[in-house]
Amino acid sequence: MAANSSDNKTKKCPAASRCGGCRWIGKEYQEQLQAKQARFRRLMEPYCRPEEMIGMEEPEHYRNKVHAAFGEDKKHNIISGIYEEKSHRIVPVDSCLIEDSRADRIIVSVRGLLQSFKIRPYNEDTGYGLLRHVLVRTGRATGQIMVVLVLASPVMPSKNHFVEALLKLHPEITTIVINVNNRDTSMVLGEKEQVIYGRGYIEDELCGRIFRISPKSFYQVNAVQAEKLYGKVLEYAELTGRETVVDAYCGTGTIGMAAADRARRIIGVELNPDAVRDARSNAKRNDVRNIEFYRNDAGKFLTHMAEQGERADVILMDPPRSGSSEEFLSAVGKLAPGKVVYVSCNPDTLVRDLKYLKKQGYEVQKCVAVDMFPFTEEIESVCLLSRRKTRCESKDRCGSGRLLPYQGRTEKE
Repeated sequence: MAANSSDNKTKKCPAASRCGGCRWIGKEYQEQLQAKQARFRRLMEPYCRPEEMIGMEEPEHYRNKVHAAFGEDKKHNIISGIYEEKSHRIVPVDSCLIEDSRADRIIVSVRGLLQSFKIRPYNEDTGYGLLRHVLVRTGRATGQIMVVLVLASPVMPSKNHFVEALLKLHPEITTIVINVNNRDTSMVLGEKEQVIYGRGYIEDELCGRIFRISPKSFYQVNAVQAEKLYGKVLEYAELTGRETVVDAYCGTGTIGMAAADRARRIIGVELNPDAVRDARSNAKRNDVRNIEFYRNDAGKFLTHMAEQGERADVILMDPPRSGSSEEFLSAVGKLAPGKVVYVSCNPDTLVRDLKYLKKQGYEVQKCVAVDMFPFTEEIESVCLLSRRKTRCESKDRCGSGRLLPYQGRTEKE
C-alpha cells in the first residue's frame, strides 16, 4: 500500500519526495477531502457540527501566484525551483501540479534566457550574482500576467533587450517589474521596485468586481475557491443593506468589496500599505462609494472604535495563520457587533480564538471548510458567531430600548 502511494507521488510529480509542498499528492482527491473534513469536524464539534466541505471540481494548477528560487547546481548549471522543506536548497522544478501552467513555462523561459544575457543567479554564500527569484502572478478571469524579477542589485544589464526576448517567447505577459532585494533575508521581495514593461500591476475579476494586484499585495491564490469562500461569508453575514460592517485584515478589499452592495457602510482595515493602496484603487475602479479603507493594526483600530463609542453591526475577519490578537478579540467584545464572520486559514488558531470569543459573549452558529489548497494539509474555513443576548435584550425592550453589552466573565476569571 505504501509503495503504491509512493509510486503515485512520483507519477504526479518527480520532485514530490524532496519538495514537501504537496504532502497529500499520493492521495486521491476524495480521500483528501474526507481526511480534511474529519479533522475539521473533530476540532469544531465542541462548538457546532460543520457543513459538508466544499471541494474543487478540477483540483490541479490552481495557484495564480507562483514563486521560483534561482541558483546553481554543483556543475554551475543554472537551476530554478522550490526550496526543499526546512532548507535553502533548491529542488529543480519545471512544472508543478498545483501551479498555473503558464507561470511555470515563463519561469523556464527566464532561466533559458539568463545564459545568453550572461546573467548569473545570486549565490547566498558568496554574495555574487544577480537574479534571486522570479514571481509570476496571473489573473484567472482576465488572463493578465505579471512577471517580477527579484534582483540583488538595481542594475540589470541589457534589461530592454531581455524584456524584448521574453515577450517574444511569451507575448501574453502584460507587465514586468524589477524588485530589488539586496538584504540577507528569507523574504522574497525587497522594498524597491521598477516597472520595466506595462503598468506594474494586473487586474482580475472576483465576485463580479475587478481587483488590482501589485507584486506585494495579498490576493487569494485560488480564485475559483475564493469565490465559493466569499459566497459563504455573504450567506452567513445575511446583510440587509442597513448594516455597518468592519472588514478586518482586509488585504486588497476583496471580502468587503463583495459585501458592499448588501451593506450601508463598509470599513476596511489593513496594515500592509501596498494592499491598502490597491484596495482604494479597487473601490474607485468599481465605483464602490460606501467603502473606506484605513491603514492600521486591526486590533488597535477596533479598540479605538470602541473607545470612541462607535458601533459595528457585523465584523468580517480574515487574520493570518497565526490567528487574531487578544487586543483585537477583546475589542470585538467591547464593540459588541451582532455577528462575527471569521475566515480562517488555520483551524488550530481558529479554535483558540473561538474560546476567547466565547468569553466575550459569542456563540458559534455554523461553520464550513473550503478546500483552497488541494494536495496539501491546509484547511480554510468560514465560521459564523452571534452575540448572546442578555436576559433584558431577549425581551426586545430595555428601558430606552438600547441593546446592553454582554456582561460575561472576563479573561482573568
